[in-house]
This record gives sequence, C-alpha cells and structure tokens, in this order.
Amino acid sequence: MMAFGAFTKFAAETGPTVHIKPQTLFDVNGWPITNSMIFAWICSVLIVVILIRVARRMTIRPKGGLTQFVEAGSEFISNLLEGALGGKEKALKYGPYFATMFFFIALSNLLGLMPGVGEALVYHDQPFLRAFTADLNATLAISVVSLSLVQYFAIRESGFIKHLRHYFAGKLWNPLTYFVGIYEVFGEFIRLFSLALRLFLNIAIGEIIITVFAYLGKNVAPLTDLPFLILELGVCLLQAYIFVMLSVTYLSLAIKHSDDSHEAKEDVKYDSLTEMAVSSSS
Repeated sequence: MMAFGAFTKFAAETGPTVHIKPQTLFDVNGWPITNSMIFAWICSVLIVVILIRVARRMTIRPKGGLTQFVEAGSEFISNLLEGALGGKEKALKYGPYFATMFFFIALSNLLGLMPGVGEALVYHDQPFLRAFTADLNATLAISVVSLSLVQYFAIRESGFIKHLRHYFAGKLWNPLTYFVGIYEVFGEFIRLFSLALRLFLNIAIGEIIITVFAYLGKNVAPLTDLPFLILELGVCLLQAYIFVMLSVTYLSLAIKHSDDSHEAKEDVKYDSLTEMAVSSSS
C-alpha cells in the first residue's frame, strides 16, 4: 500500500499538468476573470478585424488568401441554411448569425492549438491563456446564445402562439397533450446541454491528448505531437460545423410546423373549393 502511494505521488509530481476547469487570473469589481475569458476576448477582436478586412476587400471577382477562405465558409453556411430551411431568402436572413457563430467557434478551436496557449504563458502561477471552447462554462454560454436565437427566429417566423402549439400540438382537452408538451420543452434543455458537452469534450480531450504526448515525447515532443495536432485541426473545423449544423437543424424543426400548418390550410381550402365545384356541377 505504501509502495502504491509512493508510486502515485511520483506520477503526480512528474506527470503532465492538465487543467479541466479555467483558472481565475484576477477580479474586476468582484467578477472573476479567467484565462478562457481572456482568450475569448482575443478571438473576438481577431474575428472582427478579419471580417472587416475581408469585407473591404470583397469584390465581384474572387480573391485568394484569407478572403477566399471566409467567402468559402460563408457560402458553405449559406448553402447549409438554404437546404435546411428550404429557401434562399431565409438563408440570407439568418446566414450572418450562423456564419458568425461558425467562424467564432472554428477560430477559438484553432487558436487553442497555437504556441503560447496553455502552460507556456503563466500569470501568477496560472496559465494565462486557455482555449475558450475547452471551458464548459463557455460552451454552455455559446449553446444558450444559439438556442435563444433559434427560439427567437422561430417565434418571429410563426408567432408566439403557433410556436407554443408546436410543443403542445394535440387536442387541448387531452391531458396527454400537456405531458408530451412538457417533454418536448424538456428536450430543448437536453439539446442545450448536448451541444455544450459535445463541443467541450471534443476540444478538452484533444487538449489533454496533446499535453500527454508532449510529456511522453519530452525532447522530441514536436514529433510525438504532430499526428495529433494534424488530427485536431480537422476536429476543430468539424466541431464548429457540427455545432452550427445542429443549431440550423433545430431551427428548421422549430419553424417547420408553421409551413406544415400553412400547407394544411391550403389543402383544406382546395378540398372545399373542389367540393363546391362538384356540388354545383351536379
């Protein structure tokens, strides 16, 4: 037992340092400022600068470099929205929101792999920078913003009452309608935590794997880390896409009931006109 305790103590002293929770660097009027928040502010400034620069360089003829990547990403999100919502008009209306979300998450993920993030820069014995999406609080905040936009857009498309009836779709006198409705509302909270946990776990686990293999590689750490860094580049972009794709899917499901009810009314109207025509001819 003592030997096991000595072994675990040695492993803890010599093993890699892995932080799951963000570290508080200082307080501002009683509000704790964490290293992930500092990282998020840096990413926000960068994305604003990049997008403004790209917007000024935008021309009819396509350009290379960073402008090309931003244009490709924006068009990709626009096509995703057009396919999910069934129209170019809605894709253009909601595209800026989801494109901004995609670029912010992708940039946060990618910059988290840059040198200087983690243990390289220290402030008061704490890492100065931590990847924003490797913080569960941060991914929860992004998920809350995403699903709040989904609810707002759905209400704007179909109205509050119709949107509420999307959850309580049965006969109002049937108790089962309320049971199913409450279950559907509860499902929205499940979606929120699912979005947050999926993004957090994928980024945090990738960060841990890179840290562990850097420790195992020691002097040749760049070589032992290289395959996982390449893999994480794909994971960073993939997770940004999955997050936005699921958010768009939730929006599509939320507003689909409005279109279905409209089509149903048109069918009823058509059937009524048909019956009138048949009765008059007979």
